[in-house]
Amino acid sequence: MASSHSSSPVPQSNSSDAFFKKEMDATKRFRPVQSLPDVCPKEPTGNVGDPNNLCDSPSLVVDQHRWTIYHSKVNLPAALNDPRLAKRESDFFTKTWGVDFVDTEVTPSFYLPQITKEHFALYQQEITPREKVHERCKNICTPKDTFDRTLLHTHDKSRTDLEQVPKIFMKPDFALEDSLTFNAVLPWSHFSTAGGKGDRDAASSKLLQEKLSHYLDIVEVNIAHQISLRSEAFFHAMTSQHELQDYLRKTSQAVKLLREKISKIDKVMCEGSLRVLRLSLTRNNCIKAYNKLKLMATVHQTQPTVQLLLSTSEFVGALDLIATTQEVLQQELQGIHSFRHLGSQLCELEKLIDKMMIAEFSTYARNDLNRPLEDDCQILEEERLVSLVFGLLKQRKLNFYEIYGDEMIITAKNIIKQCVVNTVSQIEEIDTEVVVKLADQMRMMNFPQWFDLLKNIFSKFTIFLKRIKATLNTIRSVVFLVLDKNQKTRDLEDTLQKNSAKDSTVDTEVAYLTHEGMFISDAFGEGDLPPVAADTTSQRNTSPNSEPCSSDSVSEPECTTDSSSSKEQTSSSVTPGGVEMMISDDVKLTDLELVRLANNIQELLYNASDICHDRSVKFLMARAKDGFLEKLNSNEFVALSRLMEGFILDTEQICGRKSMSLRGALQSQANRFVNRFHEERKTKLSLLLDNERWKQAEVPAEFQDLVDSVSDGRISLPEKKPAATEDRKPTEFLIVEGQKYATVGTVLLLIRIILEYCQCVDNIPSIATDMLTRLSDLLKYFNSRSCQLVLGAGALQVVGLKTITTKNLALSSRCLQLIVHYIPIIRAHFEARLQPKQFSMLRHFDHIMKDYHDHIAEISAKLVAIMDSLFDKLLSKYEVKAPVPSACFRNICKQMAKMHEAIYDLLPEEQTQMLFLRINASYKLHLKRQLAHLNVVNDGGPLNGLVTSDVAFYTGNLQALKGLNNLDLNMAEIWEQKR
Repeated sequence: MASSHSSSPVPQSNSSDAFFKKEMDATKRFRPVQSLPDVCPKEPTGNVGDPNNLCDSPSLVVDQHRWTIYHSKVNLPAALNDPRLAKRESDFFTKTWGVDFVDTEVTPSFYLPQITKEHFALYQQEITPREKVHERCKNICTPKDTFDRTLLHTHDKSRTDLEQVPKIFMKPDFALEDSLTFNAVLPWSHFSTAGGKGDRDAASSKLLQEKLSHYLDIVEVNIAHQISLRSEAFFHAMTSQHELQDYLRKTSQAVKLLREKISKIDKVMCEGSLRVLRLSLTRNNCIKAYNKLKLMATVHQTQPTVQLLLSTSEFVGALDLIATTQEVLQQELQGIHSFRHLGSQLCELEKLIDKMMIAEFSTYARNDLNRPLEDDCQILEEERLVSLVFGLLKQRKLNFYEIYGDEMIITAKNIIKQCVVNTVSQIEEIDTEVVVKLADQMRMMNFPQWFDLLKNIFSKFTIFLKRIKATLNTIRSVVFLVLDKNQKTRDLEDTLQKNSAKDSTVDTEVAYLTHEGMFISDAFGEGDLPPVAADTTSQRNTSPNSEPCSSDSVSEPECTTDSSSSKEQTSSSVTPGGVEMMISDDVKLTDLELVRLANNIQELLYNASDICHDRSVKFLMARAKDGFLEKLNSNEFVALSRLMEGFILDTEQICGRKSMSLRGALQSQANRFVNRFHEERKTKLSLLLDNERWKQAEVPAEFQDLVDSVSDGRISLPEKKPAATEDRKPTEFLIVEGQKYATVGTVLLLIRIILEYCQCVDNIPSIATDMLTRLSDLLKYFNSRSCQLVLGAGALQVVGLKTITTKNLALSSRCLQLIVHYIPIIRAHFEARLQPKQFSMLRHFDHIMKDYHDHIAEISAKLVAIMDSLFDKLLSKYEVKAPVPSACFRNICKQMAKMHEAIYDLLPEEQTQMLFLRINASYKLHLKRQLAHLNVVNDGGPLNGLVTSDVAFYTGNLQALKGLNNLDLNMAEIWEQKR
């Protein structure tokens, strides 16, 4: 019957095969043994509904000693330290740990000596006798492991017996209530067979009962064996249990007694004190809660207070209140549920204030710049301006000055427009209904009207710039006050940092005394208390979180929590206008930002000057469209130039920087004026020269006065005196520094024109260089044109003269000499009004002087040439014969007398003498040549006597002329010198 069950037998191993050995073959590891039929052929699976469903995993009961794949496990160090490997496999480990993960030879250490067998020689000598004694004792004494072997054998036997019991009985969750467990232990399939097999079923049940009894005996025997092995320890534990109970009972009694004593001590000594401390803590908590509620009530009123401040334009106060409230919400009221939205509301309110401040500043700038331009440079609502600027700085709105700049541009346009409208409305000749455009109305004004309008505009712009300067100075003062506050704050921080070492020493001592349970007043006397510690103590006593020292401290202001008073320091400063301003530490602007802002504000003042100049230039160009400014006479343009120069100097004095736009426009108009001025006078001079007959003109008294004014050292056109000039008649000569000058009318007018050039330079200094070049051109033109007309005989065709006489030549020379007299004076006049770098332009006068002197020399040479040709003509026919004086010499003396008569009144006596000396030299040359031709020598003969008589006649007549009586003629030179 037992053979009919195909189940694996329960292994039965002997003592030699009891230990597991890994190196044995799997087929030789266990040998099959005979056993009773298996009651539990296979372990059930977890499926309760299908008892026949069997698992394929190893059975804990049957296959517990069979080697499976579950036994194939080993740790990593064992694999790495396998002694059987000659070389570690590098293809697996180097994949993860790198190529360097290979066997390497360990280099010997330099700090460890090389150990050899000689080092153990002494040890072997000492241990060898001891080893011999030990071996001898082992042979004498009985082995001590007999009992251990018996125990081992017994243990192995017990283990073998227990292995016969199925593992299902050893499970910790073994319970027959489980149907699967019950079916596995009592297989009812053995008892549910058909009829006719009752005997076999009875035998099976009997066999099952015997098998279970056998399992029970094995277990009981093992339990008894285990109890017998541990009986001594069991009884010792029982004895110890009684002693432990005695100790616990005594301990319990001692603890009870101690608790009673502690309870009495607690009631007598501690309970009252602890109650006082508890009540004090409760009181402090109530005070803190009360202060917190008061703070919450204050914070709750923030929004209404901000609205009230905004209604009075107190932006700085509103921003300070918002910042303080935000700080309180983040530090002292953090986590309050009712205030969870207040922070975001305050942020939105702060953004609204930013917009309101920008709008308010725009309104202020508009009102400040558009108020009536009277002679009043007071700042409009300085307190309001300071508050706005400080609020904008607090909010880092550093581009607010751009708003003011935009308003300046608009206001400058309106100033000009309003001035033009007011002026046009007062002029009846301008019909505003017919002429609609304002520019056209302005162009209909004459020069006096337009000049008054320009003067009015300049005066308005001057007041406008003064107001802007005052306002911007106030803004810059606020910026500099904040900058100064930052500097003071940094200095204070540096001072505190220098004293940090001393502070840390005192704090360490105070902390030590507090830790030791001492009071600071006990450790230090009142006189010995360090100042830092005293300050710390006072701050702690007055801090919001300190404990109150009296019962009514709730109502004291020291107990209220006010973060703004403890964390935000303010300082008072006064602006240049006398407005007191509170500067707090929450203006977080760097020095670089503040300095850049101050520079931008100063640059805005420069821009204001540029704006006024640009608008003035546009106004000027609008009037100059039809050539109005180019048609102005000298006096009008000088007045205009002086007005513009005065305005330019005023703006430079106000703003501290030069603006070049109006100056450039004035220079441009001045250049046009110079061109027109020069062309008019050059044309006038050309017409005068073309109509000049080169006759001596009378000198009116006004021209003499003009020359006299120049002689006094100043070049200016004298004022006309009609009453005085009527009594004075014209003179024949022009008296210049005691010398008489015979001139023509053109030269008199030329002198006046030259003085007009010099006067124009005085009136308009900016055109000095242009005037110099134009005057040089005018003088060169006069010199060249006069040369063409007189020396070149151009006057014969232009004016219709019959001939160019010696008188014309002498008069032209004297006119040139008069101009030459004034050229150094003109040069000095221009030199005093030029810049040093422009002195090179004065060389034009040097060139003109040279040209005029050359021209004068040419005229003198022309006069000599006239007489030279006459001498050549007359003396070539001279014959030495009677009568004496000869007709030739009489004719020569006659021509010499005419020459003297023509030039004596025109030229000075010195020049006349020099001229006749040159003529006499020419006469002697021709006479000498003729005498040599006639072979007349100085031999005292008759011919010599005749020649001597003629020469004496010539000499007498020539020296008889006025001014030539002392002339050294040296007539001996006519004779050939004997060698």
